[in-house]
Amino acid sequence: MPVVEEEIKTTVGEILKILSMKNVVSEPMDMGDRIVITITKVGVAFGAGSGEGKGERGTAGAGGGAGGAAGVTPIAVLVVYKNTPGPEGVKVLPLAPPSAIGQAIGEIASAMSEKMRPKTADKAEEPAKAETK
Repeated sequence: MPVVEEEIKTTVGEILKILSMKNVVSEPMDMGDRIVITITKVGVAFGAGSGEGKGERGTAGAGGGAGGAAGVTPIAVLVVYKNTPGPEGVKVLPLAPPSAIGQAIGEIASAMSEKMRPKTADKAEEPAKAETK
């Protein structure tokens, strides 16, 4: 197997090791009355190349290489409160300010959640308006 192919296989193998779901969503951590889960984003880059040629004296040469990089950035913490049922018992705490798109999605999700929440009977009902003639 050519050296470049071996370098590519090794580099890809190392990159695949970090592309595990455990690196994006952590194992749940039990912290008394709540469970905490960290959420991260993973970025990966990869490149490879090779070449060959002859020098002025007729000697031939070849070379190649491969490389890659990865980064893991924490973006949020998910907190599940054990004693609070329903969606009220789940909080997502972002670790960075949201982008404009993320903020819009959050507002839409909050509005939808509010509309889906059951009406409670403890709200004071507005009295019916009397008609005047």
